[in-house]
Amino acid sequence: MNVTETLSQGLKREFQVVLNATDLKTRLDDSLQDLQGKAKINGFRPGKVPVAHLRRLYGRSVMADVVQNAVNEANQKIVADNGLKLAFEPQIRFPENKDEIEAAMEAKGDLAFTVALEVLPKIEIADLSDVSLVKPVAEVPDSEVDAALERMASSNRTFASKGEKAKAATGDRLLISFVGTLEGQPFDGGTGEGIPLDLGSGQFIPGFEEQLEGVKTGEKRTVKVTFPENYTATHLAGKAAEFEVTVDDVQGPEAVKIDDELAKAFGMESLDSLKTAIREQIGRDFVAQSRRKVKKSLLDALDGKYTFELPPTLVEQEFASVWSQVETDMKEAKKSFADEGTTEDEARAEYRKIAERRVRLGLVLAEIGEQAKVQISDDEVTQALVERARQFPGQEKQVWEFYQKNPQALAEIRAPIFEEKVVDHLLGQVKVEDQTVSREALYADEDSDEAPAAEAKPKKAAAKKAKKAEPKDSDAAEDA
Repeated sequence: MNVTETLSQGLKREFQVVLNATDLKTRLDDSLQDLQGKAKINGFRPGKVPVAHLRRLYGRSVMADVVQNAVNEANQKIVADNGLKLAFEPQIRFPENKDEIEAAMEAKGDLAFTVALEVLPKIEIADLSDVSLVKPVAEVPDSEVDAALERMASSNRTFASKGEKAKAATGDRLLISFVGTLEGQPFDGGTGEGIPLDLGSGQFIPGFEEQLEGVKTGEKRTVKVTFPENYTATHLAGKAAEFEVTVDDVQGPEAVKIDDELAKAFGMESLDSLKTAIREQIGRDFVAQSRRKVKKSLLDALDGKYTFELPPTLVEQEFASVWSQVETDMKEAKKSFADEGTTEDEARAEYRKIAERRVRLGLVLAEIGEQAKVQISDDEVTQALVERARQFPGQEKQVWEFYQKNPQALAEIRAPIFEEKVVDHLLGQVKVEDQTVSREALYADEDSDEAPAAEAKPKKAAAKKAKKAEPKDSDAAEDA
């Protein structure tokens, strides 16, 4: 096997690999000899099938395996001999000349192919001794606990009939029965009896509740609505419908009671224990938000410390993921770039910067984690996988088996754990000062903080919608 580097441009490398006909024949003969000891063919004793006969029967398929093994061997040799870290799996290009391929498959001619690589850049770890971060922390105010209690009490409040003459208003609950039709014909899912509807809740399709304002018990009304274009039942999406509605009862909300009985309704022994539980939960939320804030500040500081060439394909893949989400969100919102005060070209340029930032910081975190020898235990992965499975009630077993059988999917479970451990490592190296702030200050700029911390903050409002998952770059970088 002869390997020659033919291109070294930035992070791109290409090598030409040549397997001469003699080498191909030797490899083929060795494989057929190995097959001879295993083959079971009618008319021949085990291990006694002539090699020439095996060549006629299986020669081409065996040679295909020979070539694949040679490709794998070449890839490993190129990476090892040149000390490369790959950004992606090598791309193999075989000759386009069919006669050349056929000759190689018969071991009568040389086989030359090209291995194209994209490598990770070499990253020198920056000095962080001059980095100082402010970590906002907030105490849980009594008002926050009281507000949570009010919401819980409201969600658990009871309703009582207002009588036959009372008119329904926002905040009241209706018990209704209805029959829906499309062009005069009933449709599946369009009929209901004794269905509760809280006026003002927005739980029914747009326009439905408003037409029932002021109804009385026993009253009948025809409600005319149009299903949203993105309605989940595609056979109803965008269609006009009529509902013949009968109001079975008009009920008004009873006074909200915040007492021990409310606590028991939520599985707690007393109101005090419920308040304690609420305070602890809000406290955990505050801690998580504080963590997000200081992590974002840390990654902002890292972003200013590193400048290096990025693997083009990594950037393109990240940009494609972000841009796809942008297009989906704008389509669902029925907005254009003009509505957001920008153009598609400007938006693309802005999101490409976000993609580049994600890739850059993902690679930096991966390199820092590797040099710091950050490890993820099997128990940590298992715990994270259990949490993921719990997100799909009734399908826990299927989710568990899916991840166990798919290494790439399991890597998506490992990546956030790895990233958080690297962040912990870095926070231990920089100066972090706690600063007590209000709840409002802690959650200020919440839209941008919901995003992956590695993202730059887009200028346009629509940009917020592309920010959904943790930086994907660290997934690839950790495995590189």
